[in-house]
Parts: sequence; C-alpha cells; structure tokens
Amino acid sequence: MPNLSKASTRVTLEINLGQIKRNFQEVCKLVAPSKVTAVVKANAYGLGVIEIAQICKEAGADSFGVADVDEALELKDMGLPIMILGSILPGEISSAVEHELILPINDFEGARQISAEAIKQNKKVQYQILVDSGMGRLGILLEKAHQEIKKIITLPNLECIGIYSHLPLADNIESDCTGKQIESFQSLIKDLEADGISFENIHTANSDGINNYPQAYKKPFNRVRLGLNIYGYSNQKQLDLQTVISFKAKLVLARKLPVGSFIGYGKTHCLEKDSLIGTIAAGYADGLPLALSNCGQVLIRGKKCPIIGRVSMDYTTVDLSAVPDAACGDEVIFIGSQGGETIPLQSWALLKDTHAYDILCAISPRAKCVYIK
Repeated sequence: MPNLSKASTRVTLEINLGQIKRNFQEVCKLVAPSKVTAVVKANAYGLGVIEIAQICKEAGADSFGVADVDEALELKDMGLPIMILGSILPGEISSAVEHELILPINDFEGARQISAEAIKQNKKVQYQILVDSGMGRLGILLEKAHQEIKKIITLPNLECIGIYSHLPLADNIESDCTGKQIESFQSLIKDLEADGISFENIHTANSDGINNYPQAYKKPFNRVRLGLNIYGYSNQKQLDLQTVISFKAKLVLARKLPVGSFIGYGKTHCLEKDSLIGTIAAGYADGLPLALSNCGQVLIRGKKCPIIGRVSMDYTTVDLSAVPDAACGDEVIFIGSQGGETIPLQSWALLKDTHAYDILCAISPRAKCVYIK
C-alpha cells in the first residue's frame, strides 16, 4: 500500500480524485439503468483503497468488489455491500459469514460448506453464482450450470442474489468470441427463468466489456463491474475518460561524463560523446519496469530525456542533452505531463509487453501518495 505518512518526497504518486469521480460518473451515465460495482481489489490497483472507494461511492457506486476477505474488511465502514469476486478459501468462510459479505459460489461443494457455516452462526448468507462461460479460470462450467444451480439454491441459510460471468477477450473487438460468450450466458439466464429461477443481479461486463460490447450492460444484464475504467486506462471506444495519475521523482545528480563512459549495471550503454548525465532517485524498487532500460523516457523541465543504461533498484540514469540547465532537485515525470509534453502509462505497458493493470499494481509502497481533490 502506498505510504501516506512518511516525509520523504523522492518519489510521488499524484492521484486526481476529481478525474476519478468524473470517469465513474461517465460510465454510470452510459450504462444506466444498470448499476455499477466499483472494483477496488489489490488496494484499488495500488492507488489507495479507502480514498478511491470513498470517491467511487460519492460518484454513484452502489457496491464494492474485492478479491478476498481481508480486502473486504477494510471497506466495512463504507456502508455499501461488499462482494468477493473470484473464490473463497475454506479457512475464510467463517470470517466471511460473520461479517456478512456477499460470497461467490463456484460449485456445489463450496456452497454446501458456506451453508453449513451459516447454520452454525445462525446467519443467512447472500451469494452470487459465478458461471464459467469461457474464462477457464473459476466458476461452474456453463454446460453444467443449470443443474448445479438448481441444487445450490435449495441449500439452507443461503440467499442467492445474483449470477455473473467474466469476459477474457473483451478488449478485442475483432474477435467474435465475446459476442458468442455473452449470447451463451444469456441463453442460460433464459433457461433458468423458464424453470422459475430468477436473479436480482445479472452481470458479465468488466471495463473492456463496457467499452466494446453494449449488449453486456443491457437486459437481461443489470449491473457492471467497473475497474480500470475508473482510472481512464482501458481501450476506450464509447467514453471520454481521463487519466488520473502522475508518477514523479527527483533528479539527484547532474554531471558531465566523458566519451567512452559506461552507464549502469552490465555496462549496457556507452557514451558516444561527452555528455551531461542525470541520475534520478527512483528505480525498479519504486515500480519502474526494467523494460525501460535504454529505451524509456522521462520529462525534465518539459523536455523528453532518454533513459540510458539499466534501471537499477533505487536509481535511473538519463541523458540530459535536451536540458543543459538541469540541476539536482528538478522534478522528473515518469508518467504524466509537463510543459506540454506527456508520457502516458500505456507507453510503459507497451515497452513491458503488458497492460495497465500490471503497471499500476507494480507501483511501490515507497511512493508517497498525494490525492488531488
């Protein structure tokens, strides 16, 4: 979790809560009348769960989605329903039942264990059924779901309040996979309704599903799960979302090095001329991908400066030719804008051959969070 109390400002993560609120409201308008669950697992993707959850609540979230019981308990004082999205371990069931969390059901046996604990605690547990319609990770297999659900809903001390699935390829509009997946899930819902089994909550759309597949938030679906769209980093097709973070550090040294000097571990860069070289007080321990070595850029005094040499644990080296007046203490922008120039988070994702989730979650607790309201 990013540190909110320490005095050091070597590395700063600025988070614009106003933009987060605006992004959330944009999605709410698009998907209405479907309701919106704010997915704030993994400490809100590393950006601070309490602050992000509070602004999402103000923006219109009616519930939170998390990964496990510990994450859920952090949000108990928020006053909204909290759902564990994926799965629950046997050792977590007792606490989850005690704290009245909304639980995921992945199979009959898991449901039976939760039912037994609910009877033991004399409680009624709300749950939603997860159907594997093509993700291949968790949930009841689609072809077995109808019969399995008929058994699950008979268990005592359990209240079924929803059914949901997940879209693994919703960022790819060229494939017909997601459309077929949505249709197959809709068919299951229709068959269950014909059997007299209905659900208060029906959902399958994640952020990319919202962006690319409008049918995923229209009837019979009445809820969406909003994660990365909150921060404006999904493959947006219908929405005008704004990015919300600026990742910054400080220049700790600026000095001239002669031609032929090697830079960094492994001596992966050799100066071809006398050069002004800067050392930044941040490295991979702060969340910079090693993939930035010898190919990334930073902003200093509004100019793009190339990263040279290998990114190390605590320091990163840059060529300051574009800013000959650069000095110790200058602000360095890793992600964000300065002087009309921008380095987007997506540029890191491309260099690392990954996606925005990975970059956000990798930002280190050493970064001091600053929330802009």
